[in-house]
Parts: sequence; structure tokens; C-alpha cells
Amino acid sequence: MDGTDSPPYVPPYPDRFETPPSTLKRVALARRSFLDIWSTADFSQRIAWVKVLTRDVAFVNAPDLVKQVFQDNHPLLQRKSPQMRHALELLLGDGLFVSDSEVWAARRKIVAPIIHGSRVPDFAPVMIQVIEECRDRWEAMGEGAEIDASAEFAWLTSEVICRAIFGQTLGEAYAGEIVLGFAEYQRRIDQLDLASLMGLPEWFPRFRGFGVHKSARRIRTVLDRIIDRFEAERTPDDTTVIAALLDARDEAGAPLSREVIRNEAAVIFMAGYETTANLLSWAWFILSQDPVSRRRLEDELDRVVGDRATTYDDVANLPYTRAVVSETLRLYPPVPILAREAIGEVKIGPRVFPKGSLFMVVAWLLHRNPTLWPDADGFRPERFLEPDDRSRIKKPNKYAYVPFATGPRICAGMVFGEAEAILALAVLAQRFRPELKPGTQVKPHCRLTLRPGDSLPMILRKR
Repeated sequence: MDGTDSPPYVPPYPDRFETPPSTLKRVALARRSFLDIWSTADFSQRIAWVKVLTRDVAFVNAPDLVKQVFQDNHPLLQRKSPQMRHALELLLGDGLFVSDSEVWAARRKIVAPIIHGSRVPDFAPVMIQVIEECRDRWEAMGEGAEIDASAEFAWLTSEVICRAIFGQTLGEAYAGEIVLGFAEYQRRIDQLDLASLMGLPEWFPRFRGFGVHKSARRIRTVLDRIIDRFEAERTPDDTTVIAALLDARDEAGAPLSREVIRNEAAVIFMAGYETTANLLSWAWFILSQDPVSRRRLEDELDRVVGDRATTYDDVANLPYTRAVVSETLRLYPPVPILAREAIGEVKIGPRVFPKGSLFMVVAWLLHRNPTLWPDADGFRPERFLEPDDRSRIKKPNKYAYVPFATGPRICAGMVFGEAEAILALAVLAQRFRPELKPGTQVKPHCRLTLRPGDSLPMILRKR
């Protein structure tokens, strides 16, 4: 009995409006959380557009139209939204995540090979080392100890990304400082770029509070110190990301500037630590509430890994564990709104949109669209396995499932993040069974990323 014929567990999501709210109300709610603005009808609508002050804003929610936005019209829709660019410019400068056109194309050629999926086996020993340290720390805390799972997974993923980027010693010394800086920055940054909605030019100054500038300086200062220290202490055989960035050359044969290296290190860190931390937090929570899925995952781990140490080779032989990760990403995509700004007139679906229009591919809606996903709000990892052979992974429609975006701007660290999450669940679920602290109410909340609140109190229970 695998539970596939029984009703699935439905993890929490915000209430939905029965009648679509006004644009003004949606804008007001979005400043608190992007997840609180949707009506029931929004989840099955193919495309909708509204005028927000001076901007046309389109919400795209069908695979063929997502393809038009991310793939077919990439030259016209490669630019991130003004809100995303201005929210992150203090941290990332012209980094790969927020740049476009010539800068993006040139930087992608340099950075993508450094973190390409083919390099993940090289990083796997670092991943496993950090995950086992987390496991050992949990074991030392003892049966029944309380942890904040969100904080634990933030530590784990920040350590992995720091050691992969900067090397083990440097990563251990500075991980906490950078994590605190990123968390503070996200708490303080504005959710909407009202200046762009009002039609004000790109150069128009955006007001940023003192706390935003302070947390950005905190991160930049630490990154500069790390790079300085790395240059002084590096060895010829170093294979870390920062070594590759220092050795990289542009098309003219010139090395990257210190500012570019810092910007790209910040991009890799931001993209690599919090998104995976949130994914693991949601997966650990869901497994605490869904005993059917938890038992299937444990059975697979017992069968494939047993009592030995988990290795990177196990990743390919854990299809259900991977399916748990995929289904968690479907329900709780780390960046639930993927926005683009048209740099020229463009036709999407039935309408031609003017230059400056904003296109929102809302993974939160697309991944829960009931016309695409049976039991759209339910947790069914089996949907990512082949029905006739549950040992094989079923690939979803890449334009209906976009937790890492898709098209030319798909996340370069996708394979890294998925492998890290699979290994973390495998190692930790070998020894522990997740249990939510009694009385805890979990509600998804989204500012820049989708999180299960400010904390996730869990009880450690040994298997």
C-alpha cells in the first residue's frame, strides 16, 4: 500500500479570494507578501493583464505562453523586472542574476561553466561533509531536543556554498556573518518598485532605509575580506569557485575586476544558500505531517543506503527522494514570481504589449493550476515518477514546472541545489524522523523568497 489512491496530504497555503480583489488592494497586500493577493480563479486563468499606474502588467499561467515569455521572445524579455533589479542592485551590482543584454551574455559564458552541473560531483564531498556535521550535531543534542529547522538548514546550506565558493577554512569563518546580512537585507528591502510603476526613469533615485544600506555594506565588506584572504592563502591546486573566478578571463583575455568577482560571488551565494534552505525546511515540515510519504522515503533509504554512509552515487538511485524534492519545489517554489520587463514591443498570446510591459510568470499559480496538475494543492511525489516503473523519474513539462525558471536564463546552479537537497534528506532521514513542535502554526510567506515564516520549531526524534 503506497497511499497513491488515498487523498493526498495538503500542506498549508494562504486563503484565496473568492472574488478577485481590486488592483489597488493587490498592490497593498503584495507589500506584505506576494502570496496573499490571489483569487481562486487566478490559478486556472491562462493570461490576465492589468494597468498598474503607468505599466501594463501581464500574468502568464499556461505552458505555451510561458514558453513565449522565457524562450521564444528571450531577446525582448531577458530583462528582470525593475523591482527585482533595484531590490538587489545594492548587493549584486551587475551580477549575472540581475544583468541583461551584452553584460549578461558575456558574464554567463564565464560563470556558467564554473557552477555547471558537470562540476557537482566535485562539490559533493563538501556537501556530504557539512550535512554529516549537521547530523552529528543533532545527535549530540539528544532525543527530544528542539531545533529551529529553518535556522539549521540555513546554516547547512550556507556552509556548503561558502566552502564550495571560498574553501573550507574561509567558509567556516565567515558563513554566519553573510547569512545574517542577507536575512536582514531581505527583511528591510521594499517589495514593490513604485518609482517604475509611476513611469519614473531608471536613474531616478530609489529611497533605501539606513538598515538596507547597512546590511548591504556588511555583506560586501565580508566578501572583500574573504577574497583578499583567499588571494593571500590560495594554493596552486585550489578548485573552489572563487579560484575559478580569479583565474577567469573575458573574451579580450582580461581578468575579471574585483567588483565583478565580488558581485558574482554574491549572486552564487544568494542563489545557492537561501533557496535550498527554504526547500529543505518545507520538505522536512511536509514529511513531519505526511506519514505515507515519509515511510516511502525511509523505505527507499533503507533499501538503497542502509546503515552505510551516503555517497554522491546514491543520488541517481533515490528516485522517490528526488520526487519528494521535486514535489516540494512544485508546491513551494523558492522564488515564486519570475518577472520580466519588455525592452521592445512584444506579442504574447492574443495581445501585443508595448515596451516597458511587465510579465509575471507566477510559479505559485502555475504549479497549482488545476488544469495542469491533478490534486494541485496536494503533496503527491508520485507524480514525478513513471507510472509503469516507479524507479524511473518522470520529467515534467518544462514550461509548466519552473522552480528554477527555464529558457536561456534558467538557474545555472539547478543541478547543484537539487543534488544538495537529495543528499541532505538522505543523510538526515537515515537517523531522524521529523516532528513539528506541537502547537506550531506554519504559514508560507514571501518577500524575495518563499519561507515557512520566521522560524520552524521541530523536535528531534531518532529513527
